[in-house]
Amino acid sequence: MSLTRKMAAEMLGTFWLVFAGCGSAVLAAGVPGVGIGWLGVSFAFGLSLMTMAFAIGHISGCHVNPAVSVGLWMGGRFPASEIIPYWIAQLVGAVVAAGVLAVIASGTAGFDLVASGFAANGYAEHSPGGYSMIAALVAEVVLTFVFLMIILGATDGRAPAGLAPIAIGLGLTVIHLVGIPVTNLSVNPARSTGPALFVGGWALSQLWLFWVAPIVGGALAGFAYKWLGGEPEPVAEV
Repeated sequence: MSLTRKMAAEMLGTFWLVFAGCGSAVLAAGVPGVGIGWLGVSFAFGLSLMTMAFAIGHISGCHVNPAVSVGLWMGGRFPASEIIPYWIAQLVGAVVAAGVLAVIASGTAGFDLVASGFAANGYAEHSPGGYSMIAALVAEVVLTFVFLMIILGATDGRAPAGLAPIAIGLGLTVIHLVGIPVTNLSVNPARSTGPALFVGGWALSQLWLFWVAPIVGGALAGFAYKWLGGEPEPVAEV
């Protein structure tokens, strides 16, 4: 598969993850009487990733996340030469998704994009539960580490064939159930960047954490799985 097609698939996959996941938080989470709440948002992120893993996993691997690309590289599953192109595609997909979501959300009277938070990730006074920067940093590293361990294990050539998208999607759901109260949950620098660019201000000033922590967590997981799983097997199609 050509790199151009892989990048197009990553753009599409990241668009859907951000649009569906953040869209559920912005448009549906707090609707009086019918709001889906944090549980619904968690499932929206997990199901959006699961559906795209089935749709584009055989094209690009469905990373849709810069931390996943780094973790797979550290695990011996992905060439270093494709990391930057993948990152570019993921960021474009995320920003476009946030832009489309902003247009839709602004179509109702009284909506204030900045005041709403627009599903941006944050810590301290911008954490849903008021968690500190250190708590947010630890949570994002640990949860990204676990997420990458799930991905690396589920796509190992020795794992049950064809089930990786289900494990990965449910894994992301559980991770959101834990992490939303802390940071709105990122584990994905592209997902964080899209909304932050539209919120500006505090969201951009805190964006560094949602790049550093997921990249560190993903890299650590790639290193750990190489030891835990032994020699990497051929990558299973998801």
